[in-house]
Amino acid sequence: MAKNHTRYIFSMGELKRKDNSIAFRNEKGNFYIPIQDTRELYCMNEVSFNTKFLDFISRAGITLHLFNYHGNYSGSFYPKEQLVSGDLTIKQSMCFIEQRLVIAKAIVEAIAANIYETLYHYFRHGKKELKQTLDWLKNDVKKFLCKDLTIEQILFIEGQIWSRFYDSFKYFLPKDFVMNKRVKRPPDNPINALVSFGNTLLYTKTISSIYETHLNQTISFLHSPREGRFSLSLDISEAFKPIVVFKTIFDLVGKKRLQVTKHFDKSLNYALLNEEGKKIFIDAFETRINETFMHKKLKRKTSFKNCIKLDGYKLIKYIVEGKDFKPFLLKEKV
Repeated sequence: MAKNHTRYIFSMGELKRKDNSIAFRNEKGNFYIPIQDTRELYCMNEVSFNTKFLDFISRAGITLHLFNYHGNYSGSFYPKEQLVSGDLTIKQSMCFIEQRLVIAKAIVEAIAANIYETLYHYFRHGKKELKQTLDWLKNDVKKFLCKDLTIEQILFIEGQIWSRFYDSFKYFLPKDFVMNKRVKRPPDNPINALVSFGNTLLYTKTISSIYETHLNQTISFLHSPREGRFSLSLDISEAFKPIVVFKTIFDLVGKKRLQVTKHFDKSLNYALLNEEGKKIFIDAFETRINETFMHKKLKRKTSFKNCIKLDGYKLIKYIVEGKDFKPFLLKEKV
Protein backbone atom coordinates (compact mmCIF):
# COMPACT_ATOMS: atom_id res chain seq x y z
CA MET A 1 0.00 0.00 0.00
CA ALA A 2 1.51 3.34 -1.05
CA LYS A 3 0.52 6.97 -0.67
CA ASN A 4 2.68 10.04 -1.29
CA HIS A 5 6.03 8.22 -1.06
CA THR A 6 4.93 6.24 2.02
CA ARG A 7 4.77 2.43 1.78
CA TYR A 8 3.04 0.11 4.25
CA ILE A 9 3.75 -3.61 4.68
CA PHE A 10 1.08 -5.53 6.61
CA SER A 11 2.20 -9.15 6.33
CA MET A 12 5.12 -11.08 7.83
CA GLY A 13 8.12 -11.56 5.57
CA GLU A 14 11.64 -10.51 4.69
CA LEU A 15 13.03 -7.24 3.31
CA LYS A 16 16.21 -7.20 1.24
CA ARG A 17 17.98 -5.27 -1.48
CA LYS A 18 17.43 -6.44 -5.06
CA ASP A 19 19.46 -4.39 -7.56
CA ASN A 20 18.15 -0.83 -7.08
CA SER A 21 14.84 -1.83 -5.51
CA ILE A 22 13.51 -3.02 -2.17
CA ALA A 23 12.38 -6.65 -2.38
CA PHE A 24 9.76 -7.92 0.06
CA ARG A 25 9.31 -11.69 0.18
CA ASN A 26 6.50 -13.58 1.91
CA GLU A 27 4.60 -16.82 1.35
CA LYS A 28 2.88 -15.29 -1.72
CA GLY A 29 6.14 -14.50 -3.49
CA ASN A 30 8.35 -11.47 -4.15
CA PHE A 31 7.15 -7.86 -4.34
CA TYR A 32 9.33 -4.96 -5.46
CA ILE A 33 9.32 -1.39 -4.19
CA PRO A 34 11.23 1.25 -6.22
CA ILE A 35 13.45 3.32 -3.94
CA GLN A 36 13.16 6.54 -5.94
CA ASP A 37 9.45 6.80 -5.08
CA THR A 38 9.84 5.89 -1.39
CA ARG A 39 10.63 8.15 1.56
CA GLU A 40 9.03 6.22 4.42
CA LEU A 41 8.54 2.49 4.92
CA TYR A 42 6.13 1.21 7.59
CA CYS A 43 6.36 -2.43 8.71
CA MET A 44 3.07 -3.21 10.46
CA ASN A 45 3.99 -6.83 11.22
CA GLU A 46 7.04 -8.95 12.03
CA VAL A 47 9.59 -8.42 9.24
CA SER A 48 13.22 -9.54 9.05
CA PHE A 49 16.13 -7.73 7.34
CA ASN A 50 19.90 -7.40 7.65
CA THR A 51 22.42 -4.57 8.00
CA LYS A 52 23.06 -4.63 4.24
CA PHE A 53 19.40 -3.68 3.72
CA LEU A 54 19.62 -0.92 6.36
CA ASP A 55 22.71 0.51 4.67
CA PHE A 56 20.86 0.44 1.32
CA ILE A 57 17.80 2.37 2.56
CA SER A 58 20.01 4.74 4.55
CA ARG A 59 21.88 5.73 1.39
CA ALA A 60 18.51 6.20 -0.33
CA GLY A 61 17.28 8.52 2.45
CA ILE A 62 14.41 6.22 3.51
CA THR A 63 13.07 6.19 7.08
CA LEU A 64 11.90 2.82 8.44
CA HIS A 65 9.15 2.65 11.10
CA LEU A 66 8.63 -0.67 12.89
CA PHE A 67 5.48 -2.01 14.57
CA ASN A 68 4.99 -5.42 16.16
CA TYR A 69 2.24 -7.95 15.44
CA HIS A 70 -0.12 -6.24 17.92
CA GLY A 71 0.30 -2.88 16.24
CA ASN A 72 2.52 -1.41 18.95
CA TYR A 73 5.27 0.95 17.82
CA SER A 74 8.74 -0.59 18.23
CA GLY A 75 10.94 2.19 16.91
CA SER A 76 12.32 4.00 13.87
CA PHE A 77 15.49 3.75 11.83
CA TYR A 78 16.46 6.81 9.88
CA PRO A 79 19.55 7.63 7.80
CA LYS A 80 22.64 9.25 9.28
CA GLU A 81 21.74 12.86 9.99
CA GLN A 82 22.98 15.05 7.14
CA LEU A 83 21.60 18.26 8.64
CA VAL A 84 23.08 17.96 12.12
CA SER A 85 24.19 21.34 13.51
CA GLY A 86 26.27 21.60 16.67
CA ASP A 87 25.68 25.35 16.80
CA LEU A 88 21.89 24.97 16.69
CA THR A 89 21.97 22.14 19.24
CA ILE A 90 23.80 24.44 21.69
CA LYS A 91 21.28 27.23 21.08
CA GLN A 92 18.37 24.77 21.37
CA SER A 93 19.77 23.59 24.72
CA MET A 94 20.09 27.18 25.94
CA CYS A 95 16.55 27.87 24.79
CA PHE A 96 15.34 24.90 26.86
CA ILE A 97 17.06 26.36 29.93
CA GLU A 98 15.94 29.96 29.41
CA GLN A 99 12.72 29.89 27.35
CA ARG A 100 11.16 26.48 27.94
CA LEU A 101 7.96 27.86 29.48
CA VAL A 102 7.32 30.29 26.59
CA ILE A 103 7.44 27.49 24.02
CA ALA A 104 5.46 25.06 26.20
CA LYS A 105 2.70 27.67 26.64
CA ALA A 106 2.57 28.29 22.87
CA ILE A 107 2.11 24.55 22.21
CA VAL A 108 -0.67 24.22 24.81
CA GLU A 109 -2.44 27.32 23.47
CA ALA A 110 -2.35 25.80 19.96
CA ILE A 111 -3.76 22.50 21.24
CA ALA A 112 -6.71 24.36 22.81
CA ALA A 113 -7.31 26.48 19.68
CA ASN A 114 -7.31 23.46 17.35
CA ILE A 115 -9.57 21.43 19.64
CA TYR A 116 -11.91 24.44 19.71
CA GLU A 117 -12.08 24.51 15.89
CA THR A 118 -12.61 20.73 15.78
CA LEU A 119 -15.49 20.81 18.29
CA TYR A 120 -17.05 23.96 16.87
CA HIS A 121 -17.92 22.01 13.72
CA TYR A 122 -20.25 19.81 15.82
CA PHE A 123 -21.63 22.78 17.76
CA ARG A 124 -22.53 24.41 14.44
CA HIS A 125 -24.38 21.25 13.48
CA GLY A 126 -26.65 21.23 16.51
CA LYS A 127 -24.54 19.80 19.35
CA LYS A 128 -25.27 22.72 21.69
CA GLU A 129 -24.10 20.69 24.72
CA LEU A 130 -20.55 21.61 23.64
CA LYS A 131 -20.99 25.30 24.44
CA GLN A 132 -19.56 25.13 27.96
CA THR A 133 -16.43 23.29 26.74
CA LEU A 134 -16.02 25.70 23.82
CA ASP A 135 -16.31 28.75 26.10
CA TRP A 136 -13.74 27.27 28.49
CA LEU A 137 -11.31 26.54 25.63
CA LYS A 138 -11.72 30.00 24.11
CA ASN A 139 -11.62 32.12 27.25
CA ASP A 140 -10.30 30.33 30.33
CA VAL A 141 -7.26 28.56 28.85
CA LYS A 142 -5.72 31.84 27.67
CA LYS A 143 -6.31 33.41 31.11
CA PHE A 144 -4.56 30.49 32.81
CA LEU A 145 -1.60 30.56 30.41
CA CYS A 146 -1.08 34.32 30.88
CA LYS A 147 -0.05 33.68 34.48
CA ASP A 148 3.42 33.00 35.80
CA LEU A 149 3.41 29.18 35.74
CA THR A 150 5.75 26.26 36.34
CA ILE A 151 6.10 23.50 33.72
CA GLU A 152 4.06 21.22 36.01
CA GLN A 153 1.19 23.75 36.02
CA ILE A 154 1.35 24.10 32.23
CA LEU A 155 1.19 20.30 31.89
CA PHE A 156 -1.79 20.24 34.26
CA ILE A 157 -3.65 22.72 32.03
CA GLU A 158 -2.78 20.61 28.99
CA GLY A 159 -4.15 17.55 30.79
CA GLN A 160 -7.39 19.40 31.55
CA ILE A 161 -7.77 20.40 27.88
CA TRP A 162 -7.48 16.80 26.68
CA SER A 163 -9.71 15.52 29.50
CA ARG A 164 -12.54 17.91 28.59
CA PHE A 165 -12.07 17.07 24.92
CA TYR A 166 -12.41 13.33 25.60
CA ASP A 167 -15.44 13.94 27.79
CA SER A 168 -17.17 15.76 24.90
CA PHE A 169 -17.13 12.65 22.68
CA LYS A 170 -20.37 11.46 24.29
CA TYR A 171 -22.24 14.27 22.54
CA PHE A 172 -21.40 13.26 18.96
CA LEU A 173 -19.89 9.74 18.80
CA PRO A 174 -21.82 6.43 18.93
CA LYS A 175 -21.91 4.73 22.35
CA ASP A 176 -19.44 2.06 21.19
CA PHE A 177 -16.79 4.78 20.79
CA VAL A 178 -17.36 6.95 23.86
CA MET A 179 -14.24 7.40 25.98
CA ASN A 180 -14.75 6.87 29.70
CA LYS A 181 -11.06 7.30 30.47
CA ARG A 182 -7.91 7.68 28.35
CA VAL A 183 -5.88 4.48 28.67
CA LYS A 184 -2.64 4.27 26.67
CA ARG A 185 -0.53 1.20 27.40
CA PRO A 186 -2.23 -0.98 26.44
CA PRO A 187 -5.52 0.56 25.17
CA ASP A 188 -8.58 -1.02 26.82
CA ASN A 189 -11.39 -0.25 24.34
CA PRO A 190 -11.98 0.71 20.67
CA ILE A 191 -11.68 4.50 21.03
CA ASN A 192 -8.47 4.23 23.07
CA ALA A 193 -7.10 1.84 20.43
CA LEU A 194 -7.84 4.36 17.65
CA VAL A 195 -6.33 7.29 19.57
CA SER A 196 -3.15 5.37 20.44
CA PHE A 197 -2.71 4.08 16.90
CA GLY A 198 -3.40 7.51 15.35
CA ASN A 199 -1.12 9.35 17.76
CA THR A 200 1.70 6.88 17.04
CA LEU A 201 1.34 7.33 13.28
CA LEU A 202 1.45 11.10 13.73
CA TYR A 203 4.51 10.80 15.99
CA THR A 204 6.38 8.80 13.32
CA LYS A 205 5.40 11.34 10.62
CA THR A 206 6.75 14.10 12.86
CA ILE A 207 10.03 12.21 13.40
CA SER A 208 10.45 12.06 9.60
CA SER A 209 9.61 15.78 9.24
CA ILE A 210 11.95 16.95 12.02
CA TYR A 211 14.71 14.81 10.49
CA GLU A 212 14.59 17.18 7.49
CA THR A 213 15.44 20.18 9.71
CA HIS A 214 18.55 20.99 11.79
CA LEU A 215 16.72 20.48 15.09
CA ASN A 216 17.83 18.00 17.75
CA GLN A 217 15.01 15.47 18.24
CA THR A 218 15.86 14.84 21.91
CA ILE A 219 15.65 18.43 23.22
CA SER A 220 11.99 19.24 23.86
CA PHE A 221 10.05 21.91 25.73
CA LEU A 222 6.56 20.75 26.75
CA HIS A 223 7.54 17.10 27.22
CA SER A 224 10.54 16.41 29.42
CA PRO A 225 13.61 15.35 27.46
CA ARG A 226 14.17 11.70 28.27
CA GLU A 227 16.32 8.84 27.04
CA GLY A 228 14.77 6.45 24.55
CA ARG A 229 12.39 8.79 22.74
CA PHE A 230 12.32 11.71 20.33
CA SER A 231 10.53 14.06 22.70
CA LEU A 232 10.67 17.08 20.36
CA SER A 233 8.50 15.11 17.90
CA LEU A 234 5.99 14.64 20.74
CA ASP A 235 5.99 18.43 21.22
CA ILE A 236 5.58 19.34 17.56
CA SER A 237 2.87 16.72 16.93
CA GLU A 238 0.58 17.96 19.74
CA ALA A 239 -1.07 20.81 17.80
CA PHE A 240 -1.80 18.45 14.90
CA LYS A 241 -3.54 15.73 16.92
CA PRO A 242 -7.02 17.35 16.90
CA ILE A 243 -6.93 18.19 13.19
CA VAL A 244 -5.27 15.05 11.82
CA VAL A 245 -5.73 12.14 14.24
CA PHE A 246 -9.10 13.02 15.75
CA LYS A 247 -10.57 14.35 12.49
CA THR A 248 -9.68 10.98 10.94
CA ILE A 249 -11.27 9.10 13.85
CA PHE A 250 -14.45 11.19 13.89
CA ASP A 251 -14.95 10.84 10.13
CA LEU A 252 -14.39 7.07 10.10
CA VAL A 253 -16.62 6.43 13.11
CA GLY A 254 -19.29 8.96 12.12
CA LYS A 255 -19.61 7.46 8.63
CA LYS A 256 -19.49 3.90 10.07
CA ARG A 257 -16.46 3.02 7.99
CA LEU A 258 -14.98 1.61 11.20
CA GLN A 259 -17.23 -0.63 13.30
CA VAL A 260 -16.43 -2.39 16.56
CA THR A 261 -17.62 -5.86 15.53
CA LYS A 262 -16.01 -5.76 12.07
CA HIS A 263 -12.70 -3.98 12.50
CA PHE A 264 -11.43 -4.76 16.00
CA ASP A 265 -9.94 -7.95 17.45
CA LYS A 266 -12.65 -9.70 19.47
CA SER A 267 -10.12 -11.89 21.34
CA LEU A 268 -8.48 -8.74 22.75
CA ASN A 269 -11.74 -7.18 24.00
CA TYR A 270 -11.99 -5.04 20.83
CA ALA A 271 -9.01 -3.00 22.06
CA LEU A 272 -6.94 -3.54 18.91
CA LEU A 273 -7.67 -2.88 15.25
CA ASN A 274 -7.58 -5.96 13.04
CA GLU A 275 -5.69 -5.88 9.73
CA GLU A 276 -8.68 -4.63 7.74
CA GLY A 277 -9.31 -1.93 10.37
CA LYS A 278 -5.66 -0.81 10.25
CA LYS A 279 -5.77 -0.53 6.45
CA ILE A 280 -8.96 1.57 6.57
CA PHE A 281 -7.52 3.83 9.27
CA ILE A 282 -4.14 4.27 7.59
CA ASP A 283 -5.73 5.09 4.23
CA ALA A 284 -7.92 7.79 5.83
CA PHE A 285 -5.00 9.08 7.94
CA GLU A 286 -2.71 9.39 4.90
CA THR A 287 -5.48 11.15 2.94
CA ARG A 288 -5.98 13.64 5.78
CA ILE A 289 -2.33 14.42 6.50
CA ASN A 290 -1.57 14.89 2.79
CA GLU A 291 -4.70 16.98 2.15
CA THR A 292 -3.77 20.24 0.43
CA PHE A 293 -5.36 23.58 1.29
CA MET A 294 -4.75 27.29 0.83
CA HIS A 295 -2.74 28.67 3.75
CA LYS A 296 -3.81 32.20 4.74
CA LYS A 297 -0.36 33.38 5.82
CA LEU A 298 1.72 31.54 3.24
CA LYS A 299 -0.72 32.52 0.47
CA ARG A 300 -0.11 29.22 -1.28
CA LYS A 301 -1.30 25.63 -1.15
CA THR A 302 0.28 23.28 1.35
CA SER A 303 -0.53 20.11 3.31
CA PHE A 304 -0.82 19.29 7.01
CA LYS A 305 2.26 17.08 6.62
CA ASN A 306 4.27 20.02 5.26
CA CYS A 307 2.97 22.25 8.09
CA ILE A 308 4.58 19.88 10.60
CA LYS A 309 7.97 20.57 9.04
CA LEU A 310 7.17 24.30 8.84
CA ASP A 311 6.53 24.28 12.61
CA GLY A 312 10.05 22.89 12.97
CA TYR A 313 11.39 25.82 10.95
CA LYS A 314 9.32 28.25 13.05
CA LEU A 315 10.95 26.82 16.16
CA ILE A 316 14.41 27.32 14.61
CA LYS A 317 13.48 30.96 13.85
CA TYR A 318 12.52 31.43 17.51
CA ILE A 319 15.71 29.76 18.79
CA VAL A 320 18.07 31.65 16.44
CA GLU A 321 16.31 34.96 15.78
CA GLY A 322 13.83 35.30 18.65
CA LYS A 323 10.80 35.43 16.29
CA ASP A 324 7.49 34.46 17.92
CA PHE A 325 6.83 30.71 17.90
CA LYS A 326 3.20 29.99 17.08
CA PRO A 327 2.39 26.40 16.07
CA PHE A 328 -0.01 25.73 13.20
CA LEU A 329 -3.62 26.72 13.83
CA LEU A 330 -6.55 25.25 11.89
CA LYS A 331 -7.97 28.73 11.36
CA GLU A 332 -4.97 29.45 9.10
CA LYS A 333 -6.61 27.07 6.61
CA VAL A 334 -8.78 28.91 4.07
